[in-house]
Amino acid sequence: MFFKRSGGSGIQWLVVGLGNPGAKYESTRHNMGFLVVDKLAQNEKLKFNKLRFKAWTATWEVGGEKVLLMKPQTYMNLSGEAVGQAARFYKIPADHVLVISDDIALPAGKLRIRAGGSAGGHNGLKNIIQHLGTDRFPRIKVGVGSPQQAEHDIADWVTGKPMGEDQKVIIEALDKAVAAIPVLIEQGVDRAMNRFN
Repeated sequence: MFFKRSGGSGIQWLVVGLGNPGAKYESTRHNMGFLVVDKLAQNEKLKFNKLRFKAWTATWEVGGEKVLLMKPQTYMNLSGEAVGQAARFYKIPADHVLVISDDIALPAGKLRIRAGGSAGGHNGLKNIIQHLGTDRFPRIKVGVGSPQQAEHDIADWVTGKPMGEDQKVIIEALDKAVAAIPVLIEQGVDRAMNRFN
């Protein structure tokens, strides 16, 4: 890191967990991003207590970098509004915006870290790409699997809660995702990919 950004707070990274607000969506497959940042906050004894940029926020420091943790409260398909506002306010480049989301294309409990790429049909990621004007931002995707039976609607699947073995492997994946965040911030995306993908 060769330069400090303006805006006295010195925030250098955004770590954004994607999900839908409200009790109805708690612990659902679509809320993996919320679950990961909640787990990180719990481990680090941080509190999400400031509603800024249409998101619950907490600040965290890791490896000398100041990080704003975010849980957008806009509903998934408008997540980019929160992310775009915060990125512009703190002048954070896209490669320092780490987004954590669910992924139905991955088996339940599998992690995939990427330096960028398309939204892959994920409405939250699609909206963030639109608001940042680029798809070159790192992400951690937590696999939630996809419905086995064709009669399962994808929307019902992602807003449902994982059960049994799926739930077990997803809980383990949340811990891995939490462990991957400081590695990605301090050592870079490639190192995090090698270690956690």
